Amino acid sequence: MITLSGLNPQQRQAAEIIDGPVLILAGAGSGKTRTITYRIAHMVYNLGISAKEILGVSFTNKAAKEMRERVSSLLGKSRMRGITLTTFHSLGVRILKEDIDKLGYHKNFSIYDTTDQMAIIRGELKKFKAEKSFDIKEIQSRISYLKNQGVGPEDYQRSKFFDEDDPYCIALEHIYREYEDKLKFYNAIDFDDILFLIVLLFRDYPEVADKWSERFKYIMIDEYQDTNHLQFELVMGLTRKHNNLCVVGDDDQSIYAFRGADISNILNFEKNFPGAKVVKLEENYRSTSPILELANEVISKNKDRRDKTLWSQKKSPDKPLLWLTQDTDHEAEIVVEQIVKHQSQGRHLGDIAILYRSNTQAQPLEEQLRLSQVPYTIIGGQKFYEKKEVKDLISYMTVLLNPKDQMAIRRILNVPNRGIGRATLEKFLAISQEENITLYEAMLTQPEIAGKSEKNIRAFTELVRKSQENFQNHPLNEAISMLIDDIDFYKFIEKQYDSAKQVERRKNDVMVFIESAERFIQFQKAHATLKNFVERLLLQDSQDNQDGDEDDDVRKNEVTLMTLHSSKGLEFDTVYLVGMEEESLPHKNVIKLGEDISEERRLCYVGITRAQQKLVMTFCKERKIYGKNLVRNKSRFLEDIDREDLFILQDRTNFGHLASEEEIEQYKKDKFAEMMNFLDD
Repeated sequence: MITLSGLNPQQRQAAEIIDGPVLILAGAGSGKTRTITYRIAHMVYNLGISAKEILGVSFTNKAAKEMRERVSSLLGKSRMRGITLTTFHSLGVRILKEDIDKLGYHKNFSIYDTTDQMAIIRGELKKFKAEKSFDIKEIQSRISYLKNQGVGPEDYQRSKFFDEDDPYCIALEHIYREYEDKLKFYNAIDFDDILFLIVLLFRDYPEVADKWSERFKYIMIDEYQDTNHLQFELVMGLTRKHNNLCVVGDDDQSIYAFRGADISNILNFEKNFPGAKVVKLEENYRSTSPILELANEVISKNKDRRDKTLWSQKKSPDKPLLWLTQDTDHEAEIVVEQIVKHQSQGRHLGDIAILYRSNTQAQPLEEQLRLSQVPYTIIGGQKFYEKKEVKDLISYMTVLLNPKDQMAIRRILNVPNRGIGRATLEKFLAISQEENITLYEAMLTQPEIAGKSEKNIRAFTELVRKSQENFQNHPLNEAISMLIDDIDFYKFIEKQYDSAKQVERRKNDVMVFIESAERFIQFQKAHATLKNFVERLLLQDSQDNQDGDEDDDVRKNEVTLMTLHSSKGLEFDTVYLVGMEEESLPHKNVIKLGEDISEERRLCYVGITRAQQKLVMTFCKERKIYGKNLVRNKSRFLEDIDREDLFILQDRTNFGHLASEEEIEQYKKDKFAEMMNFLDD
C-alpha cells in the first residue's frame, strides 16, 4: 500500500478524489507536486488502475521529468511502466504521428524550426512586392499568435485580428496562406501546428478524439492557469468519453497572457466541467509568515480571482524590507552591498535572486556586481556584456590596448563595413606568418599589398592610432563616445536591423555601455583607465564562460538575476524585488494602454512568494531610462500593504556607509514616522 498519511488533510483529500472533474487550487509553495505524485501512486498501487490509462501533462520537459522521477521513487520502475507523463507538445506529436494523415499529411512529417520558418517567410515576402519593408520576425510572431488563437489562413480576414488599416495585416493575409501551402508541400509543420492541427483533427474527426479519450481514462493537467485556447480544446477532446480530469493550478500565478494563456480556463472550471470538486491547498511550505502576509495583502485586491489565503507554520520576527533609494545607481549599490555582506559571512550566493519586471533594469545591477567582483548568472535574458554591439566596442578597446590581439582585430575589421574582404585578410595573414609579425604590424607596415583596399587598411590603422591618443587624453566615457562617432556606429546599427524597435534597443545598449564607463570612473577615480576597465570586463567574462560541468556547489555560488516572468516555480532564501515603482511594476505599457493591471499584480505576487526567509524591495526616487533621470512614483501595489507589515528604510546616505543591524534598528525608531509621511506624499 502507498500511505497518504504524510500529506496534510487538504493534500490527502485532493489525492483521494479520482473520479470526475477536480480542481486543485494549489497556492505558491503548497506542495502541489507532492500531491500529484502521491495521487498517481495511489491510483496505481492502491486502486489497481492500469498505468496505461493515466496521462499527466505539464508545460516543460523539466517538470515532466521531475514528475516521472518522483512517481518512480514511489512505485518503482516496473509499476509505473505505461504511465504517460509528458508535455502538451510531446503528446501532440504522438497523436499526430498516428492520425495526421487524415489532414492530408504523410505520417513521416518534419517539424520546422525558426530558421526554416524564416526562410519560407523571407521567400514569400520577396514575392509580395510592397513599398513598405516588413520585419520577418514580426510576421513569424503574428503567424504564431494566430495559430495559438486557433485562426487559420482561411479564417484570418474574417477574424477580429485583421485590420485593413494595418500594412502588416494586409501582407499577412497573403503570406500566411502561402506559408501554410509551402509547409504542406514540404510535408512539414511548425511548432505551433502541433496543437493547432490536433484541434482541427479532433473537430473534423471526432472519432479520433474518442480513440484518445478511451485510451487515457484518467487525465491530469499541471499549471492549468497557463493553458491557452488550443490546450483547452485539446483537454475537451481528451475528456469526450469521460469526466476524469484533474487540473492543478493557481489563478494568482497566471502571468503569461502575452503567450496566449487564458485565465478564464481556471476561473470557469466548474462551468466547463459541471459537478467539479474544488480543493484548496493554502498551507505554504516555502516562506515565512510575514512574507506571506504581504503577498496576501497585495493579491487580495484583484477582483476576479479564487478566494484563498496562504499561511505558514514558519514564524519569523523579520518583516519584509523596503529600501527608498535616490536613483538607479544607488539602488544597485544598496543591493550589491547587502549581497557582499551575505558573501562575507560565508553564505552561498546561490541563495540570492534579484528580480525585476523588465530586462532593461538588469544592467546597472550587473555593472555593480562586476565592480564588486560578485559572480552572477542571468536567466531569461542575455547578459549585457554578451550583446553584439557591446562586444564589438569591447573588441575595439582590446585592440587599442593590445594591437597584437588577432581575434579582436578580425572581429572589428569590418565593423562598420570597410570593404576589406577575406582575400585581402588572407594576404596579411600570410605576411604575418612569413615575417613572424602580428596581423596589425603587417597592416601598418605593408598596406600596399591590399591593392584597391589599401586606403581602407590605412584608414583602419589611423583610426587605431587616433583612438589610442583619445583614450590617453580624455576621460574613459568621453573617449568611448569619440570612438563611436569616429566609426559612425549608430548609423551602422541602423543598417543592420529592419525593425525600428530593434535599432532603438541596440542604440540604447551602446548608451548604457557609455554610462557603465561613467560609473567605473566614479568607482575607480584615478584608476579608471582603459586598461583597468577592459581587464575588469574580460576577467568577469572569463568567469562567466567556465565550462558547464562543474559540480552543483560551484554552480550554485552565484547570484541569480531574472525577470519576474522567469522566476515562476523557483524559490530562494533571499529575494531582492527591485523597481517597486509606477511604470516599472505595473509596467508602463499596461498603464499607457489603460489595460487591466490584474496580471501585473499577479507578477508582484509571484515575485514576493519566491522568497523563503528574506524579502527586500526597492523604490527609486529617480530612475535612469534611456540616458535620462526621470522622477518616479511608488508602485500602487505598495499602497495595498499594511505599513506595520513592512520595514521602510531610506537609502544608506543617512549613515555614509552600509548600516549595521544596530544602526538600522535605531533608524527605524527615529525615522519611521518621517518615512510614513514621505510615502504618503
